[in-house]
Amino acid sequence: TQHINTSTHLQQKRYATMKIHQMFLLPAVAHGFVRSAAFQTSSSVILNIGKDMDLSGNDWKPEDGQMKATDVGDYFPEDYEADIGYTDGMMGSQAGMNRKTGPALPGMENLGADAIMMGGIEMSEDIPEGMEFIPASVPDGEIRFQAAASGSTTSYELVIKPMCMTFEDFFAAFAPSTSHPSLSVTPATGRMDRRGGEETVLQVNCDPRGQSGELTGDLVINLPEDGSKLSYKVVVTSF
Repeated sequence: TQHINTSTHLQQKRYATMKIHQMFLLPAVAHGFVRSAAFQTSSSVILNIGKDMDLSGNDWKPEDGQMKATDVGDYFPEDYEADIGYTDGMMGSQAGMNRKTGPALPGMENLGADAIMMGGIEMSEDIPEGMEFIPASVPDGEIRFQAAASGSTTSYELVIKPMCMTFEDFFAAFAPSTSHPSLSVTPATGRMDRRGGEETVLQVNCDPRGQSGELTGDLVINLPEDGSKLSYKVVVTSF
């Protein structure tokens, strides 16, 4: 009987201990299913965003009910009419390359349709007006030399032996129609000795000014009193 009572007493003690544990455990478990105040506040803020905003837009319409551009500035007068030609703007920045504007340089006021340019060849002022320099079909000689395209003027010394019976005035120039403008000759005028006399020395000049390749020309020396001429083919290799 005493053993039974002891067993019963132990069971009652265990049951009481379990009750005490449940009393402390249930509030903690229940607390896990209750939202915190901070979470409730955040949810409340999110739900209130846009509550007081007017998202209906506006009811603006053009006066005549038609669609119109609204990005035109208000700095044009009401009666403004653009005078734009069909070809305006074509060719981009190169459209005005041939347009002559601004004051002319001194001495070039008449450089236009009525200006006379003889192939870019400069004629000496001592050459009689109207004198022509026409190369012979078969030249009396050929001159070849080299010149630096970006360098200074290069010269070739041409030595001519006198061939006339008397002293002769000569006039030298490059044929305008067949000669490169970089070519010139000095002196352009002079007096040639008679046969057996001193030689005449001319300087054939080439100033490429950046141009490369073969620069050719026809040097003509007129002897008007004798009614004859000398003709030389000039070939300059510019590099």
